[in-house]
Amino acid sequence: MAYVITERCIDELDGSCVSCCPVDCIYEGLRKRYINPDECIDCGACLPECPVDAIYAPNEAPDPVWEADNAAFFTQVLPGRDAPLGSPGGAEATGPAGADTPLAASWGGTGDAP
Repeated sequence: MAYVITERCIDELDGSCVSCCPVDCIYEGLRKRYINPDECIDCGACLPECPVDAIYAPNEAPDPVWEADNAAFFTQVLPGRDAPLGSPGGAEATGPAGADTPLAASWGGTGDAP
């Protein structure tokens, strides 16, 4: 299990977590960032860097729906894409995905569930 980014990141996209990740496994969606569970090495470098406390250690997210959501970003075909993102081996070369999972895309603007 990898670190996970929760709803607190929606519409935040600060990026502090990205610059400290030694394996470049934090990818950018349209409204939220996602940690690739196949690329994350569970080092925890991202945890203290998140200004909104959106990142949680494996199996510690307050709602497990976000663990599934992070994985879905890489395994499901997202809107406007032809294939799942998979594990491309680094977020920098991939660039922003321009889409989110259905959960993040439909999340309310006040931090409440859709």
